[in-house]
Amino acid sequence: MPMNTDYMETPLGILRITAENGKIKEIHSMRKDEPRSETTCRDWIIEEAEKQLSEYFDGKRRNFELELDFSSGSEFQQKIWKVLSEIPYGKTLSYGQVARLAGNPKGSRACGNAVGANPFLIVIPCHRVIKGDGSIGGFGAGIEKKKILFGIEGIELCKK
Repeated sequence: MPMNTDYMETPLGILRITAENGKIKEIHSMRKDEPRSETTCRDWIIEEAEKQLSEYFDGKRRNFELELDFSSGSEFQQKIWKVLSEIPYGKTLSYGQVARLAGNPKGSRACGNAVGANPFLIVIPCHRVIKGDGSIGGFGAGIEKKKILFGIEGIELCKK
């Protein structure tokens, strides 16, 4: 089965959603200068992802029910992504907390790298990870987009 790709307009800008064999392979926030594929091909899983993402942006969905293809990640990255998927809507954890929950209590930096490599923007909520001092931390799609997601979920930080 071929790889399918479609683009979705969201409050974060354009998201590229890629699927193969009935599983989502990637949800990626496009930069303004990033080229789009000439051809798009939607299938049922991309349509379902778009529906669920729209519900999330409309404040009607807190959890996602999509088949994800984790094969692009190492075993450690997959452990981190599993922990991220369990962070409740509207809540945050620090990189250190995520590392501990993944079984690597001294692995904050490695955890940060795994969080940054998350291919499933929003669906695996890497935006819910903050710095140990309570500040916002980084975000591969950009801090402004992370702030938008915090606004959608009602997340307020103690330390700005």
